[in-house]
Amino acid sequence: MMKIKLLAMDVDGTLTDGSVYMDGEGHEFKRFDIQDGMGIALLRREGIEIALISGRFSASTDQRAKDLGISLVFNGVRDKLGTLKSLTEKLGLRDEEVAYIGDDVNDIDCIKWAGLGIAVANARPEVLEAAGYITRSSGGMGAVREVADLLLKEGV
Repeated sequence: MMKIKLLAMDVDGTLTDGSVYMDGEGHEFKRFDIQDGMGIALLRREGIEIALISGRFSASTDQRAKDLGISLVFNGVRDKLGTLKSLTEKLGLRDEEVAYIGDDVNDIDCIKWAGLGIAVANARPEVLEAAGYITRSSGGMGAVREVADLLLKEGV
């Protein structure tokens, strides 16, 4: 297997626990895991690109990406696989050099296409079945850090 050069992931249910808090006045709040953020920082330090590909638009996603220094943010996209393929081509990478983490049915195509397709522990059954690797941690609860540690330790 080739070394992973791009880690792309879903946001809601993967980088977060899937909860969305709304205050009734149009403000939205999400919970992000600090250790997941550190895992992303460690991967970036090693030269691995990070991309967020979210099916629903959220200002919270943009803010978290900015805080983590992630510039590859695709917020509110319908065609996740098309977005991932286009990004991979733009970066001059092959599918074998891409890992993708997801949790729900709209992530399955990306999981199957990527060289390393990953499902978080609490993903939908169809997603778990499609994945080549399943985290022990749930989305938003250290799953991304677990993948970061795997990529860094194994040199995948």
